[in-house]
Amino acid sequence: MSELHYLSATELAGLIRTRQVSAVEAVRACLDRIDQVNPHVNAVVTLAAEQALDAAKAADAREPDGPLHGVPVAHKDLVDTAGIRTTYGSPVYADHVPDRDELIVERLRAAGAISIGKTNTPEFGTGSHTVNEVFGATRNPYDLSRSAGGSSGGAAVALATGMVPLADGSDMGGSLRNPASFCNVVGLRPTPGRVPVVSDVNAWYTLSVLGPMARTVEDVTLMLGAIAGFDRRSPYAIKEFFAPEPEEGVRGMRVAWSPDLGGLPVDPRTAAVTATAPAVFERLGARVEQVELDLSDAEDAFRTYRAWNYALSFGDLDRLGPNTAWNVEQGRRVTGADLARAERARSRLYQRMAAFFDVYDVLIAPVSQVPPFPVEHPYVGEINGQELPDYLAWMRSAYWISVLHAPAASVPAGFTPEGLPVGVQIVGAPFADARVLRVARAFEQATGHGLRRPLL
Repeated sequence: MSELHYLSATELAGLIRTRQVSAVEAVRACLDRIDQVNPHVNAVVTLAAEQALDAAKAADAREPDGPLHGVPVAHKDLVDTAGIRTTYGSPVYADHVPDRDELIVERLRAAGAISIGKTNTPEFGTGSHTVNEVFGATRNPYDLSRSAGGSSGGAAVALATGMVPLADGSDMGGSLRNPASFCNVVGLRPTPGRVPVVSDVNAWYTLSVLGPMARTVEDVTLMLGAIAGFDRRSPYAIKEFFAPEPEEGVRGMRVAWSPDLGGLPVDPRTAAVTATAPAVFERLGARVEQVELDLSDAEDAFRTYRAWNYALSFGDLDRLGPNTAWNVEQGRRVTGADLARAERARSRLYQRMAAFFDVYDVLIAPVSQVPPFPVEHPYVGEINGQELPDYLAWMRSAYWISVLHAPAASVPAGFTPEGLPVGVQIVGAPFADARVLRVARAFEQATGHGLRRPLL
């Protein structure tokens, strides 16, 4: 039982279901691990210990009633949790306690999961480095001097260190995939609408999604089954029932490999790790082909829609941090002509990639263009000697993919010579979430990189 905190969610759910482990034991193992490790990394920022233990006792007193019965889960500090402080990483909401759960939290509770606390995020999820004025920075467990990525950095660190077996994340420009890559865990950006988001502000906005994070692809698949599904309050929610593909492996699949997504600068250490992925797929029987991509239309489309959404969502707030304020100001400058240009660009790109995925089953590429960077740096300012124009530019390998309306997973791919984790990005056609997870699991099982734990 000393390693109970590092069991997978799938294993833990099975043990609880058969009464070999109690939900109380599972929760206490996580709480003990949080007490031991969290002071070093600052991943869990609000702990709901008493509520979690009460829920665990109630779970043990009834018959198992869901696929996640008794399994602890942490929620990103962007999603509302009834009765549990939710700050959105902003001083504006430092003492905010919602009176209701967000839909993803409702669904996890309905599946039997037990909420254990909230994970750190930059203000309103702005940027791929987890630091804010309320709680400070989250540190990478593989090197405490490095960033955990973001904006779901707290979630990724909590998973990597065994504080929880499951965590939810969100992803607009890589906020779920980037920290998964930096922390050697698995994260899935689902097809928009796979996990519905209910909003009365930006209900039609498809760039931002919620998704599952875990230490294994199997656990991500398990969690996705619990949080996916139609809800009529979301105008683009997918009605199709999510189910994993029954087949296993990738033999016979056509895999496209792009080392730089069409000319993006990539740190040599990251490039060296991700360059090992094609050979893995070839050994597994896939046909791998290096491709030349043109995703340049994604740049203007992403930045225009992102800026517009920031002005829409946060334009009425005062005392915003510099990154959020900058995005709001950019959004106030967006015109109707800008939105029309972005819509044309995104539509062109969508049709080109639809034809691309008629040929290839998946695309593999780097998740991030750099390995984890020093935690005191606000962002990456240059790659391979190439200066970057702003704090967004180093995330292009993730946010260009966001524009495709496609599912994308980050899976552990190896480590730099300094021992820093690097993930590979597996991208599928829109709605092919199950295919992406199937390919991700084959890669995970063939390599075993996700089994390497931090020394905490």
